[in-house]
Amino acid sequence: MSTSEEEEIARNYICFEAPDATIVVVDATSLERNLNLVFQVMEITPNVIVCVNLLDEAKKKGIKIDLSKLQKLLNCPVVGTIATKKKTLNNLLDETKKICKEKNNKPNLIKYSDNVEKSISILMPIIQKMENIPPYLHRWVCLKIIDNEKEIISAIEQNFNVKISHNKELKNVLKKLTVNTNNLTSFTELNSPEKCSATFANDLSSLKDEIVTTIVNKSAEISREVCTFTKNNYSKIDRKIDKIITSKIFGIPIMIAFLGLIFYLTICGSNSPSNMLFNFFEFIQEKLINWLNYINCPQWLNHLLIQGIYKTVTWIISVMLPPMAIFFPLFTFLEDLGFLPRLSFNVDGLFKKAGTSGKQMITMCMGFGCNAAGVVGTRIIDSPRERIIAAITNAFVPCNGRYPFLIAIATIFFSSYFIGLPSSVSSTLIVIAVILLGIFLTLIISKILSNTLLKGTSSSFILELPPYRKPQIGKILIRSIFDRTIFVLIRAIEVAIPASIVIWIFANISIDGTTLLTLVANFLDPFAKLMGLDGYILLAFILGMPANEIVLPIILMCYLGTNSLTDISDYTSIGEILKQNGWTIITAINVMIFTVLHFPCTTTLLTIKKETGSLKWTALSFVIPTICGIILCIISNFIFCF
Repeated sequence: MSTSEEEEIARNYICFEAPDATIVVVDATSLERNLNLVFQVMEITPNVIVCVNLLDEAKKKGIKIDLSKLQKLLNCPVVGTIATKKKTLNNLLDETKKICKEKNNKPNLIKYSDNVEKSISILMPIIQKMENIPPYLHRWVCLKIIDNEKEIISAIEQNFNVKISHNKELKNVLKKLTVNTNNLTSFTELNSPEKCSATFANDLSSLKDEIVTTIVNKSAEISREVCTFTKNNYSKIDRKIDKIITSKIFGIPIMIAFLGLIFYLTICGSNSPSNMLFNFFEFIQEKLINWLNYINCPQWLNHLLIQGIYKTVTWIISVMLPPMAIFFPLFTFLEDLGFLPRLSFNVDGLFKKAGTSGKQMITMCMGFGCNAAGVVGTRIIDSPRERIIAAITNAFVPCNGRYPFLIAIATIFFSSYFIGLPSSVSSTLIVIAVILLGIFLTLIISKILSNTLLKGTSSSFILELPPYRKPQIGKILIRSIFDRTIFVLIRAIEVAIPASIVIWIFANISIDGTTLLTLVANFLDPFAKLMGLDGYILLAFILGMPANEIVLPIILMCYLGTNSLTDISDYTSIGEILKQNGWTIITAINVMIFTVLHFPCTTTLLTIKKETGSLKWTALSFVIPTICGIILCIISNFIFCF
């Protein structure tokens, strides 16, 4: 009964690829709920091993499971494990080898209601005639016909080269199938085809409900037989915490506070590592220049390689790596702790009103680290429609590449308004305010898309709130550093190299003594002024498309008239340069708005193209936030100027 793409992939593999064994991993602390999956898998393959994991967590909660009794009731191998302890997996390996070799499992399948069982017995002879379908799948195919799940039936037809939906004998049987008031299956000739069709649909729906109810009841029955509880209030602490974290009053403020803490730690913790990387790359830069001079490299090529490519790429690494190396582990820590599903639960109501689901908030949180990672994270959303909306709107939350620019502007122009607060705290508050603007617009745009291009209602959102667990630091570091940080950084470097060449060309090639940089900036200046910016600022955003980290260095390069990216880490000096070039508080406000609301970086756009497989949605991901940013900047400039 799959509800997501990954479940469909798993189901299709088990059904159609004839695996030697299928291990169903269940949570010892939630056995009743997990047995639902066990029974469904047993319907489609007899070679099942039930792995009862998290026995250590169950023990802490005073839950004891009689594994031998569970094995007897299911009539298939049951192995208890604590997956963090490798030695407990030996029995699982032994059982797996045994199943693969012998393949003589005969699990106890669920016996459904008289209605369902009689329907199966009526359909079975017809299915048995379809020789391409393996005998062990006959009962399951009957159940899927009763479920009237067209996608699964289509997959069965394709994989086994049989005709089910166009089978005349099967059609005739199904048309006569009704459920009478005595709740018994019978066959009646119906004179009216319309009445027959309506009755058929209602009856199948009723039978499907009976199937689901039977599975749930059977799972509860077995769970009661094999589980004993020595602590009646084993989940008392979790429930007390959840009453606060998921409450309507405190839930969202706590969520904002957690995000604020993560941003604060990211902001404060990334400064020193960034400076160390800058110093390291400067040291290497001197060695490279000496080596290029030694081999008599042409001066223009020397300048392109060092001041163009090397300086741009190392700048991106220096600015991008430390925040990601802090943010992603902290984010993964909350994920491992069990906090993120609660965050999703808290905002589900808001996202439902926007036509999507609360899972979109999790992908947005990943976008705070990197929008490309957030787009990849949309895979957790079951609905394809909602997945596309989440991908399109992910750029509405600023990634860590935009933090340094936002923090610099907040510190230079707004920290004086927060008397008595450290600049790092005031900067964090300003950044959070801008982020909330992005979240608000995400909801608005999601609602508009749900009512226009991507029409539809919010999908059903069944979310498991896992127990709070002690995070595994080793796995957190591996997952966050290698799966997210390094992955995103490599993609950013790939697009930064060609972009650095373009930036160098713009800064070093002149026409009548004026660089291309200045010529293009002058062309953009009238429109930029309408937005409360200037031509250099707008051009910096365009040239910074490969990586948002280089927008501020490009602006400084333009103002100072240099021909390579300019590294100034002192906010006072940066502030003086910006103010000397006409920046005011209005400019700062509009720059912050456009920093949050503009086209995604190249890495994110490539990721959207890969995830959606569509140039249309990729183009909309570029256009929608950019138009929102332009409109808001024009409105802001009009309000503050007049």
